[in-house]
Amino acid sequence: MTTPTDSARTTTRTAVWPCLNFTDARAAIAFLTSAFGFEEAAIYAKEDDPSFVEHGQLRWPLGGGIMFSSIGKGDNPFCERGPGTDSIYLVCEEPDALHDRAVAAGAEVVRGLRDEDYGSRGFTVRDPEGNLWSFGTYWGE
Repeated sequence: MTTPTDSARTTTRTAVWPCLNFTDARAAIAFLTSAFGFEEAAIYAKEDDPSFVEHGQLRWPLGGGIMFSSIGKGDNPFCERGPGTDSIYLVCEEPDALHDRAVAAGAEVVRGLRDEDYGSRGFTVRDPEGNLWSFGTYWGE
């Protein structure tokens, strides 16, 4: 299996950003950073309500990331979408260790660690808001 070189990962700009909504964006940040290893990149909250995240970004260590916001208090269509309906796949290099980390942080296992016919090893868990997060070693074609 061919994977991107380290230089390709660091010099390529991210062009796809999955966008999610959370009922409790602050709790989601804490969960996603501790359970999966996301890195906080930017959090913009309402001045008069710091619990409401208008725009947040978390970076994935191998490249890319997610954008998100709080639901229900915004005045745009993105804040109207319900939480817990998204499914995201992320490439990881050590799925066994990440699986153990996610489970220790309270992620619900939906599909345990397994090897796929197409050469990937990975798993799927659900976050506290109901989103599905699949992790594997498959980089795509």
